[in-house]
Amino acid sequence: MTDGAHVVRLGEAAIVQNEALGAYAIWRFCIGFQERDGQAVTLPLTFLLLPLVFHAPTLTTVLGTQKASGLHLFAGKLGEHREDLLAVHGRALGLRQLTLSSLMLAEQSQLIRIEPSAATVRAFSSHHQLQAPTLPERIRRIAPACEKIGYWFAGLSDQQVAHTLKIGF
Repeated sequence: MTDGAHVVRLGEAAIVQNEALGAYAIWRFCIGFQERDGQAVTLPLTFLLLPLVFHAPTLTTVLGTQKASGLHLFAGKLGEHREDLLAVHGRALGLRQLTLSSLMLAEQSQLIRIEPSAATVRAFSSHHQLQAPTLPERIRRIAPACEKIGYWFAGLSDQQVAHTLKIGF
């Protein structure tokens, strides 16, 4: 451009790793969690979602693991390359602000309700029938992965999830 204006090109990470997609992912995660026993998700667990689904190789591993197999088998697959499992913690730290912004947007959009006194998050199920716009395949794959992870997490305590994923809260 000759007028001195800068052209900003968004990289793949900026396109995929944004608070709107994060809000959608957290909502679908909460739906999957609640599917198991109807309980709300504890707030700390929501901070583990985006590092799992916004990392393409990890997302592929989630999608390649059967829902019935559970978190332990998923972590076992991820742990075949130990550095991949250990990297989840670093990504969780790096994505804290995005997760927080995504949580706030999801609540403002009435997809979820955050209960501060209990430190829990619950999806509003009436939105489950929400008609999402047609999304690119790389983004469409996130929704079923989020629900699967939520389902896996619901079967374990927060401490078991943290131990399995080698995460420190």
